[in-house]
Amino acid sequence: MSIRLENVGIAVRYLERAVAFFTDLGLITTGRGTVQGEWADTAVGLDGNHVKIAVLQTPDGHGQVELFEYLHPAAIERGITAPNEIGMHRVAFSVDDLDAALMIAANHGCYPLRGIAGYQDLYRLAYVRGPSGIIVMLAQKLNTD
Repeated sequence: MSIRLENVGIAVRYLERAVAFFTDLGLITTGRGTVQGEWADTAVGLDGNHVKIAVLQTPDGHGQVELFEYLHPAAIERGITAPNEIGMHRVAFSVDDLDAALMIAANHGCYPLRGIAGYQDLYRLAYVRGPSGIIVMLAQKLNTD
């Protein structure tokens, strides 16, 4: 049996804001539409499931994020998740320029949870609170030559 990660799905309050955030960071929109019907009800486990969706891909083609805005049933707001809360923790991206990525995030009102951290002498990284409260890790690999 083989396995590969297909995508990460994230429900958001405002689809267009989330798409703008992730595309400004460099992801590419590869699909948009709405999803509903009996097959969706069965797959997701919600009767009357109806969402707007955007599929975003990393430029290298290896990672995808599916963003959903629920039209029905109504989205359920939760409090802002903490990094140690059980459940989906974060989505992480490698970036060539952490400072530039943080400026893009700031343009969307998204800022580091605490600051920029150094991991050994390998990475500079920051966790930012993205659209709909999503925790997004941005990591820049340092030259170790």
